[in-house]
Amino acid sequence: MDELKRLETELRLRRRSEKTIKNYLFFNQKFLEFIKKPGESIDTEDIKQFIASLDKKSTATLALAISSLRFFYEKILQKNIFDNIEIPKKEKKLPNILTKEEVKKLIENSDTFKSKLIMSLLYSSGLRVSEVVSLKIQDINLDDRTGMVRQGKGKKDRMFILPEKLISDLKALSDKYPGYQYVFSKEKPLTTRNIQKIVNKTAKKAGFQKKITPHTLRHSFATHLLEAGTDIRYIQELLGHSNLNTTQIYTHVSTEELKKIKSPLDNL
Repeated sequence: MDELKRLETELRLRRRSEKTIKNYLFFNQKFLEFIKKPGESIDTEDIKQFIASLDKKSTATLALAISSLRFFYEKILQKNIFDNIEIPKKEKKLPNILTKEEVKKLIENSDTFKSKLIMSLLYSSGLRVSEVVSLKIQDINLDDRTGMVRQGKGKKDRMFILPEKLISDLKALSDKYPGYQYVFSKEKPLTTRNIQKIVNKTAKKAGFQKKITPHTLRHSFATHLLEAGTDIRYIQELLGHSNLNTTQIYTHVSTEELKKIKSPLDNL
């Protein structure tokens, strides 16, 4: 479709991420298939009908769909048709966190040395799964125990920390695969789906009933640092958050802290 090609060109000119391009193209294609009208003749009612057809989707999905359509019809076609369409507010959910014992249990149930190292790095650095798979050999400094995320979310570079416990393992992996360009792969990054499968499989093997994803380890990293007294502004920098408000989701009272509170009934 001409509209989709035009959208893709504009997104690439604006240096949007591949994930954003994929999502925006997906929702705009679904919209055009649903409404069966050329882009130039779209109006507010068409947008509302499509959004209404997504009523069983999550709030996050609805928000992404609206943002995808708004970008094309407002920014590119200059059509003012979103005045009466609001992006639904996201549900305020606390992040899924593992205790330190649960993190240890998860990592210890890894099937392979590489899987164990991947999950250990996810937890110890707080990196996003997309950042771990894109990490190149040249981006880590084992002597300084630091690494650099190149062009992470928001097109920003940032430093991350490496734990002493992983230095020898990272060196052993590099020695075992001298031709690797990436820390965990040779010429192309592993897919994020690959890492998600590793974490999911390991969680099931370890006997966890709750859902555990690579992002669960990132959440746990931030929470455990905060509980240890690390300044939230440092955590913000390590996570790569542009806004401190995003990081403050980790300031909730942890389950372990709640368990220490004594009910007033016990004091009667």
